[in-house]
Amino acid sequence: MSTPRTSVPLTFDAELLQRYDRPGPRYTSYPTAPQFTEAFGEAELFRQARQTNAEPTRRSLSLYFHIPYCSTPCFYCGCNRIITRDRNKAAVYLEKLQREIALVAPLFDRHREVVQLHLGGGTPNFLRTDQLAQLIATVRNHFNLSCSPARDFSIELDPRFLEPGDLERLAQIGFNRVSFGVQDFAPEVQSAVNRIQSIEQTLSAIVASRSNHLRSVNVDLIYGLPRQTLAGFRDTIDTLTLLRPDRFAVYGYAHMPRLFKAQRQIDAADLPDAQAKLGLLQLAIERLGAAGYRYIGMDHFALPEDDLSRAQDIGSLQRNFMGYTTHADCDLVGFGMSSISHIGSSFSQNARELHGWEAAIDGGHLPVWRGFELSLDDRVRADVIQQLMCHGKIDIGAVERRYRIDFLSYFTDSLRQLHPLVSDGLVTVVGNIIAATSRGRLLLRVIAMCFDRYLQANLATADRPRFSKVL
Repeated sequence: MSTPRTSVPLTFDAELLQRYDRPGPRYTSYPTAPQFTEAFGEAELFRQARQTNAEPTRRSLSLYFHIPYCSTPCFYCGCNRIITRDRNKAAVYLEKLQREIALVAPLFDRHREVVQLHLGGGTPNFLRTDQLAQLIATVRNHFNLSCSPARDFSIELDPRFLEPGDLERLAQIGFNRVSFGVQDFAPEVQSAVNRIQSIEQTLSAIVASRSNHLRSVNVDLIYGLPRQTLAGFRDTIDTLTLLRPDRFAVYGYAHMPRLFKAQRQIDAADLPDAQAKLGLLQLAIERLGAAGYRYIGMDHFALPEDDLSRAQDIGSLQRNFMGYTTHADCDLVGFGMSSISHIGSSFSQNARELHGWEAAIDGGHLPVWRGFELSLDDRVRADVIQQLMCHGKIDIGAVERRYRIDFLSYFTDSLRQLHPLVSDGLVTVVGNIIAATSRGRLLLRVIAMCFDRYLQANLATADRPRFSKVL
């Protein structure tokens, strides 16, 4: 368990933030996905799963399901999704997903409890509620799903495609957390990004979540979108905080049209400049702070009584491909095209394209495309970066005891890279603690980059940007 949170205020230094706003990983994993290789395949995944079953203390499981379909394209989106209005495709995908579950489940001891389950996409509610019920019933037949009130069974939802009674049915199926995409209510922004979503649709979905006793509601916003203004973004935030969602995720828009075809529909001239984009971030921090939300890290805010805040308080907060999570020490198993697993000391990713994923399943194989087996050095650095991303600090003594290293000697190069950040007041090194300052808390990615031994090679060999800017 990491060191419990020490409360550090958040200082918004626009000049410093603009100077350090550079491309960098989001550190949902370390090593990051560019290091994954096709040398890691089905046999390696089998071996990692067997090893985790043989451990004296077998970890609980976290399951992720990627539902790629969307009815319409949102132009800002960088997710791996398939645009179609043909709902019959959902039935075909669901049948393949159920077969993948049957292939993967025998790798894991049936006694290992599933304490976390998440459906992302795409648009998971592209599937009807009866299809979602069928999916969860299949999971329950193959895995030991937790019945604990502390379980975390969540789903991302598009409020535009919710039918009356859907949230009641989702609660009956077993979901206890929901996340709604909003981005911005301003009509001119919605038109520019091809996502027309009324305030009424969104607020009704939040109210229905509460009335059906769903334990937690998250709302996604994006700053830096075309035609976005301070006044419009303020109205969006203030409208939503009146209903007190438990969490907000406030993402910076990364305009990377070479990588994401849909973004080519956005006129770059409509985007706010770097200064205006920072102003939108500052507004979000101020308005959410005034409404009682705590800054967790990266893009996430939560009410003090929310599980994310409590996990950070006691030092059990974790970060993985699903973002921040309260369930530490789980093996993450991904299902569906492009999904990523973190099992034992390995990462593995399913085939990114639908036909490759389907072909593997039809052939009776796990649809592993690529992966990575962590060395001891990778595990040490992953631990250090995890501490930074979740708690804003590194406990040097704890790292030395855990891995039997001399921290200062081991990380000589990293500490050299850290010096300018110390000089600029982003980081302090006091005794056995390296900590982000109030000015550095918004730049955790930049601090973590100092401990990433693959980063320079990734940046030097990339023929196009691999990472978004940190803000």
